[in-house]
Amino acid sequence: MDSISLPLENSHFTLDTSGVAGFFGGDEAVSAMATVHVYEGRRWLGWYNSPGAYEIGKRYGRLANSRFWDGLFPGVNTDPATLFELDGLKGPKYRAAQSGTIIPQTSHLGALFARECEARSAEKVQGRTTTPVGVTIVGLSHVPEFVMNPKRLRTYSGLVASIPITVSIGTCIICGLFEDWYCFTMILLGIVSSGISCFVIGSGKFTFDHPRPAAGAPKGDGVMFTESEVIILKGEEAAVNTVTRGKFSLRFSSEPVYRNIGWCSMLLTIQFVAQLLLIPQGTLFGQLMFVASLGVSWGYNSYLSSLDKEKIQREILMKHVLLNPPMKKYMLGTRSAMAVFVLLVLEPAEPLQLLDEFVPNETRVWRKWKDTVVQRVATKEKLHFEASDSDIEGFTGEEKKLLGTLFSDTQGAYDGYVYHCKPLDTK
Repeated sequence: MDSISLPLENSHFTLDTSGVAGFFGGDEAVSAMATVHVYEGRRWLGWYNSPGAYEIGKRYGRLANSRFWDGLFPGVNTDPATLFELDGLKGPKYRAAQSGTIIPQTSHLGALFARECEARSAEKVQGRTTTPVGVTIVGLSHVPEFVMNPKRLRTYSGLVASIPITVSIGTCIICGLFEDWYCFTMILLGIVSSGISCFVIGSGKFTFDHPRPAAGAPKGDGVMFTESEVIILKGEEAAVNTVTRGKFSLRFSSEPVYRNIGWCSMLLTIQFVAQLLLIPQGTLFGQLMFVASLGVSWGYNSYLSSLDKEKIQREILMKHVLLNPPMKKYMLGTRSAMAVFVLLVLEPAEPLQLLDEFVPNETRVWRKWKDTVVQRVATKEKLHFEASDSDIEGFTGEEKKLLGTLFSDTQGAYDGYVYHCKPLDTK
């Protein structure tokens, strides 16, 4: 029986060395690796000949923290959570309604939570409209464990991952059948190094933690400020801390040196150099098999990198940490109406300070308006006004007109509060 002839064995064409080893960039591979901690089972699905080995090794090799690893992978050593984009965002300012605590900048989770609120649809409160401001009311009744491992998301990634895994193994076997041992070995090395690296890097425990409040701390009701809206948090201090001071982190058994990640990065670098040198020694058919495995793997990495990682983290935060707290969002037409609406919902210990926070205007018209609102709220009076309320002796016609407009906004906010707001379950 005649042996099977090698396809393209008489061709004198060979793929360019740099073209074979660097045909696809590593940005997608690095971005795909960043999903390994947020999807359940993802760390077991890296067994394919992935492109971008050098980029992955160079980026994550910076985690390894010793003089030896710093020499191989120079750069600033950074926290794993920051490197994998699980930390680093700057959240909005927060002010507690009872204790008066001010946090100028909340955590990464505060930023995620604020963007989740911004994405919600709002119910409009009737009234004058100049610069609409959203107000989201959130009831935080659940206090998660102070250190926990949130449940990660399930996805069809396993099914999709079977495609590059099957293609990589298949092209490796085909190269072996045609005795192209250079390409066979290099594809196999790519499968093994990628699989080991995905497993080791993905072994970090995805963790959420938040600080314990001081004994006897008052309720944590407060407000976060963004450029376009206000978020009211209602609940115990420990529950509110999950948003304002909580954080995601990654914990590895090898920290703080991260030696195992350093070895994986070295393996990926060796893979890159070996493929660069040895793939051109293979046959044209083997080289095409190698590029085919890279092409399919690149497609899978592109799919993973296209996923909205911020949205994934928001989903984990809302579903598995906060357990989908009740949320209501309203749209107020002016900042003065918004300020009154928030004042009624929060019932802060120092209402005037909160009004000054929202509306810093200090003219005598604005001061009169603030004093009137604070007085009526303190005495539980309805915020309904007559024309005579704005007829203040000594005020000019324009000032009286402005005060009347502010009182009208206030009445609209009050009516909206009475009509729309029902107590949220914060027990």
